Amino acid sequence: MKADRLLIDCHVATMVEGPVPYGAIQDAALVVADGRIAWVGPRADLPAVEAAETQRLEGGWVTPGLIDCHTHLVFGGDRSAEFEQRLGGATYEEIARSGGGIVSSVKATRAASEDDLFASVMTRLAGLKATGVTTVEIKSGYGLDLETELKMLRVARRIGREGGVRVRTSYLGLHAVPPEYRDDRAAYVDLAIDQILPAAHAEGLVDAVDAYCEPIAFSTAEVSRLFDKARALGLPVKLHADQLSNGGGAALSARYQALSADHIEHATEEGVAAMAAAGVVAVLLPGAYLMLRETQAPPVDLLRRYRVRMAVATDCNPGTSPVASMTAALNLACVQFRMTPEEALAGATREAARALGLSGEIGTIENGKAADLAIWDISRPAELSYWLGKPTLLGQM
Repeated sequence: MKADRLLIDCHVATMVEGPVPYGAIQDAALVVADGRIAWVGPRADLPAVEAAETQRLEGGWVTPGLIDCHTHLVFGGDRSAEFEQRLGGATYEEIARSGGGIVSSVKATRAASEDDLFASVMTRLAGLKATGVTTVEIKSGYGLDLETELKMLRVARRIGREGGVRVRTSYLGLHAVPPEYRDDRAAYVDLAIDQILPAAHAEGLVDAVDAYCEPIAFSTAEVSRLFDKARALGLPVKLHADQLSNGGGAALSARYQALSADHIEHATEEGVAAMAAAGVVAVLLPGAYLMLRETQAPPVDLLRRYRVRMAVATDCNPGTSPVASMTAALNLACVQFRMTPEEALAGATREAARALGLSGEIGTIENGKAADLAIWDISRPAELSYWLGKPTLLGQM
């Protein structure tokens, strides 16, 4: 067998489902050819390989590259002042209704150039990459007009070309009502659905369509209109669902067979059952839960009981989750939501790939899949959820 690279003296957490935790292979070997996994298994079973490069990892661990499947990485400015307000007792809803929150990021994002936005994203992306991220989802939603939504999505595509990571984009036009439409939200909903989305799709900027379904944001009826348009354009959907209240978001995501329903702190058993039947992935976002000092965690036990797939992401954004570390998100998911370390790592690999519609390409280490890998200086995979702030990444492929 001819290969580009042979990895030996290592252990591999394949994250393939089965009886072995983490799909782990102790004392493993891994063969890469033409950017794909050509062979993985115990080193004792390694076939004859003629490799251009052999890399000894000195007992390190190899996992799939981590996948941050829910981020708002592209934005202008920051909202540290609102952080102070929340610490002083103001609620997220109060800040949003007074003109802060998402709307304040809209103003800063509209004022920024594409180059400025790209430069600011790269600083945040560095934190994600340093914690093993090789694939990232990036949403629009801080433009809320045609020009700026397209600008954000173009920056996201540029990140995919120049940032050293795989990028999936999501159009999030129904994120908030912009100030100029405060007295005519129906007109903005029409604009977001009938003009901005088709224009972004025509330019090849959209991989999926998202929305924020909450009383302070958009109704299930408005989101349904958006999702109908997405379906007509052949685009998959995902949803910010039931984060602050039970608004029926989980059930709505199931009705449209969404890739994922994200947040879902207030999802009911009925909503979870609907997600299970439709194969919707639950994306858990512990950074936002922490920063908002929420008290109702996602219904993890219900998700387990109904066998709903659980992904974990940073939700990196300027207001409610200024988190730029994937391993920190894993730790928070374990500590706050009582996920196991194996569930959390699966949530940032196998299940995150499923939440982006990429499970055939990445998320597990299997023959034929992309050689999308992270290499760690750890003694066991649980360390990736255990440490907060300790650098353990050795490299990526």
